[in-house]
Amino acid sequence: MATVAVPNKTKLKGGSFLIEEHTTEQVFTLEDLSDEHQQIVQTTQDFAKNEILPNAEKIEHKEFAVTRELIRKACEIGIGNVDIPEAYGGSDMDKIASAIIAEHLSVNGSFSVAFGGHVGIGTLPIVYFGTPDQKQKYLPRLASGEWIAAYALSESTSASDAMNPRTKAVLSPDGKEWILNGEKMWITNGGFADVFIIFAKVDGEKFSAFIVERNSPGFQNGAEEKKMGIRGSSTTPIILNDCRIPKENLLGEIGKGHVIAFNTLNIGRYKLGAGVVGGARNALNNAVGYAKQRKAFGKTLSEFGLIKEKIANMATSIFTGEAMSYRTVGMIDAAMAEIDKNSPDVYKQTAKNIEEYAVECSILKVFGSEMLDYVVDETVQIYGGYGFVEEYPAERAYRDSLVNRSFEGTNEINRMIITGWLLKRAMSGQLALMPAIKKLMDEIMSGPSTGETLEGALSAERTLVANAKKSR
Repeated sequence: MATVAVPNKTKLKGGSFLIEEHTTEQVFTLEDLSDEHQQIVQTTQDFAKNEILPNAEKIEHKEFAVTRELIRKACEIGIGNVDIPEAYGGSDMDKIASAIIAEHLSVNGSFSVAFGGHVGIGTLPIVYFGTPDQKQKYLPRLASGEWIAAYALSESTSASDAMNPRTKAVLSPDGKEWILNGEKMWITNGGFADVFIIFAKVDGEKFSAFIVERNSPGFQNGAEEKKMGIRGSSTTPIILNDCRIPKENLLGEIGKGHVIAFNTLNIGRYKLGAGVVGGARNALNNAVGYAKQRKAFGKTLSEFGLIKEKIANMATSIFTGEAMSYRTVGMIDAAMAEIDKNSPDVYKQTAKNIEEYAVECSILKVFGSEMLDYVVDETVQIYGGYGFVEEYPAERAYRDSLVNRSFEGTNEINRMIITGWLLKRAMSGQLALMPAIKKLMDEIMSGPSTGETLEGALSAERTLVANAKKSR
């Protein structure tokens, strides 16, 4: 069921939006979706409507057997193994399809989080960095949903400072096993996952990644966290007390764990960017439905100008997030199209191409999570007093939204990534930011000018965007 991105889209440099004007012929929009993509939209929407929503209360009350079964069913129809190669039982779709699935499954925050933890950051480290033996052992079971995956990076003392964990790994005296000691915090799917990607420092110094199975000696998960939102997802600590795993369960190279961690998070960020668009659209639909039937002062809420303004601003924000998401994922797929899938380092090339758009992925994460917060807040306001009552959907959406500002690196960390990565690329010559700054300085020093006049559709808006770039 592999799909391919729409052809003839230009491969663009990461961060180039800052200094270049790109045309609609160069970037991906929803109008470019193929027939296959449209089928995936319908399949995913049907699954959300017929499988997830009827089980929403069971999910919310932590009936994890229900969550596991839903993930298994999603794998069965090809949307739960979207990034796994066909050779290992996956549907091997493109990144656009991956974003579509993340968006349209976001009708329930708790399930969306569990699903993303398995399909994305839990499984992809093995897809991209696993050895052939590791892939053969784990991916078929992950692709079928028989096993559920989780990603364990954060610790209580080094949540955002991810490169400095206290968890340590040492080789056993006979050299046959790794022995891990430490504690991971806030692990999605921690209470029921079967396979964990765990990061630790080899000999307390070299940041590395490991594949750890639940039944490993010395492995234990702690109690479920009592959370403000996403209450139906599993979030637990992971305790490693002389946890023993085979030597061959080292993932990637010793001391190269950051490559795995950060590339995986980049993917998590663009998927989160798409997912929050779906969550925001769901909240907007609920708000519109309520405003059309709720009456006050002899007319429906939807007839009041202030409510119309709220709905218009919510819709505009969602449209912006949607456009940003698919533009970015389209760029990633355009870059992927140049990779030889038969190359022995195909997955390293894939990770490198995703890293190219680290700035865009972080922007999606920051803008999308804050956009969702705005939309659900306005939804609560439209519902009025009922927005504060659990019986109505606004309350749960509001609670579930807030965690997205912390997922995949806090928004504060991602803002640092955006500026730091742009400057790093500029200083290395990968992004022609310095010449653009010099050109702008020359323009300023030369005095007032009418400047270049843009013509065509939305010329005034394009001029405003160009000037906004200069002001930054």
